[in-house]
Amino acid sequence: LVFTEEDKYDLYSNLLFKYFLAEGVVCGHDLFVASAKEHPDNILKELPAPLLGDTYGKELGDEAAAVKSEDFQDSMKIAWRYQNLPKMEASPTTYTKFGHYYDVSKKMSPELCQSVKCHSFYLHEELSSEPTMKTCNMNSGYARLLQSIQRIISQEGFDGSDPQKKQRNVLRIGIQSLGSILWGDDVCCSDTPEDTHSLTKFLYVLRGLLRKSLSACIITVPAHLIQNKAIMERVTNLSDMVVGLESFIGSERETNPLYKDYHGLVHVHQIPRLNSLICDVSDTKDLAFRLKRKLFTIERLHLPPDLSDTVSRASKQDLAGSAKLLSSGCGAMAIGKKHLDF
Repeated sequence: LVFTEEDKYDLYSNLLFKYFLAEGVVCGHDLFVASAKEHPDNILKELPAPLLGDTYGKELGDEAAAVKSEDFQDSMKIAWRYQNLPKMEASPTTYTKFGHYYDVSKKMSPELCQSVKCHSFYLHEELSSEPTMKTCNMNSGYARLLQSIQRIISQEGFDGSDPQKKQRNVLRIGIQSLGSILWGDDVCCSDTPEDTHSLTKFLYVLRGLLRKSLSACIITVPAHLIQNKAIMERVTNLSDMVVGLESFIGSERETNPLYKDYHGLVHVHQIPRLNSLICDVSDTKDLAFRLKRKLFTIERLHLPPDLSDTVSRASKQDLAGSAKLLSSGCGAMAIGKKHLDF
């Protein structure tokens, strides 16, 4: 169960959501898309096109060439004392290929999307087809969604407890903007919501369904609207992996030259613990994302050297405050100093 905290305007988290579904199409997995905001059929029509074969190498080569040209321009104005320092490999373009890559400027062909079985759940259609129901003091929309997921798992042969007659496959479940007011939940409306336990009950039952079936699920939640921190703590504990996206749109970092190469930060709050009491800790906790011409990439946060002709005095003074907002991984690089020294 992958829990994704949406960015403020739901631009990049929606793209990450579509990446998850597109990977399922390319791998031949069955899809189940649930939403109360946008019709699932429209979501499936806007999946990014995969880069397959030679196209993959060509596109990444073009991106790498663009990065090298930027590096050359920077080297013309960089201070001589920084030129001999080893360059940090922040971009994954030099790594071996893992999974599939997608062109966000193009949409997936309808033929490829129709090659896999897709199931959809649109809350407004479900509520209009049957009378209101409420089970176990749970929200009506959540109860209907659980019933629909359980029905697909049992009917399509994804139940791990029953022997499968067909070839084994994986069900990818995508739930968009869970917890929003469109689902009939009020956790995003006030600090003391009346229905505080519907979301946690839903996740508890959903995780039970995922544990006994051949399925994986990604959920996007507008966490910035949920003021009650106790609800967020319970939701985090019920998830296997929790990732938050923080966009620079509308914030002071959008105009800060220090972050000009990135569009936002990626916060990894929790990763799966497999046969262990504690999770594996990555060597870097400071990740940033940027939307290039055709690719959406997540890289190590690598701030540029302090260039006096591009960084103003005010930005230098704000650097200490910006460093405090970063996670502990980048802060550890300061080695006891009050701010990052570039």
